[in-house]
Amino acid sequence: MHAAGSLRTEPRAAVETYFRQCAVRVDTVDLAVMAATLATGGVNPVSGRRVVPEPVAVQVLAVMATCGMYDAAGDWLVRVGLPAKSGVSGGLAAASPGRFGIACYSPPLDSTGSPVRAVAALREMSRRFGMHLMHVPAPGPATVTACTTAEHWPAGADRPPAERELLAREGRRIALVAARGELDFTAVERVLWALASVAPQQPGWLVLDLAEVLWVRPPARAMLEAALERVTAAGHRVGVVPGAQAYGHGGLASGAQVCGSRAEAVAWAEDCLVASSAGLRKPPD
Repeated sequence: MHAAGSLRTEPRAAVETYFRQCAVRVDTVDLAVMAATLATGGVNPVSGRRVVPEPVAVQVLAVMATCGMYDAAGDWLVRVGLPAKSGVSGGLAAASPGRFGIACYSPPLDSTGSPVRAVAALREMSRRFGMHLMHVPAPGPATVTACTTAEHWPAGADRPPAERELLAREGRRIALVAARGELDFTAVERVLWALASVAPQQPGWLVLDLAEVLWVRPPARAMLEAALERVTAAGHRVGVVPGAQAYGHGGLASGAQVCGSRAEAVAWAEDCLVASSAGLRKPPD
């Protein structure tokens, strides 16, 4: 390896380091914590501390999925479907990204250098409990919980008859979209589709209720912010109900009105519509 240029350090130093690493004594619980740390993107689930950068955890899991089981990696991925790493000591660690880490220990090895009973145990667990990475999960609750206009979802404020008549006639200019749960790439796509389907044809108001959103992943946040910038550029005004823990309103949309509840946000949009229809130069803030 050194002669071919693939080993850039001095061979003796590399071998000594390798043997020291192989001599580190860990038990099955330690292996499971290591696997779970990779599964959580580099955060140790016991201490709660980040010990591995997320991009590194992703790369390690990818390598484990493609060659962590040596010559049996392809068969393992088909039958078990979890990124895994086996060792000649008899240890076997596997991870399910975003779900769990698991480990087994059984010294007798098969012809590929993997622990026989550990492989059999994880193969059976994967079959019995549906752990395979390619297994289609059961459908969860809908991401978009509301996609409508103020015609069908008024704020309920006590208004004079003339304003109620105006809102009944022009309420379609106020759109409402509400979401819940975790927003990743696919979930935020559903939110964006809802925004596009209900947005007013002419400049109006859009209320985005994120109060029940638990978490927004960075790519989803970027997609949502870009969509709201386009909405604002088209002449619409945006009112946001941010999630208390999942999504601060800073940077969400330039000039967005931050509201404490859905009813408050819809009432704000209704006030703006009434004011603009009355010919006021500046709708109320």
